[in-house]
Amino acid sequence: MTLEELVEQFARNVAAQTDAIHRGDSRTGNKHAKQYTAALQALRAQGDTGREALAVLLKHPRTDVRAMAAGFLLRYRTAEAKAVLKAAAMEGGIGALDAIMPLRHWENGTWALDPE
Repeated sequence: MTLEELVEQFARNVAAQTDAIHRGDSRTGNKHAKQYTAALQALRAQGDTGREALAVLLKHPRTDVRAMAAGFLLRYRTAEAKAVLKAAAMEGGIGALDAIMPLRHWENGTWALDPE
């Protein structure tokens, strides 16, 4: 799979998980979480090239996708990721949850979503 296809898989499955959660369908949501996690792991395996590919999602139209990508990019793109997360936290909803927790962990030094 190309980097672009992995990024699309990540974005599509984050959005699908959010939609499933809104419907109260945790089983489907969990299925999509496994799929975006697999895409993320494949991107990470490419090092900074994979992280750079994921960074295009910091401008995705959906808040949940932007926030999820930003949470994983805090170490790599700190200023940009923090700005995305802070904006998402202000919007409320599931995207806000995806934003608040990584920010909190980053600020208190316990963030570990993308170790070196």
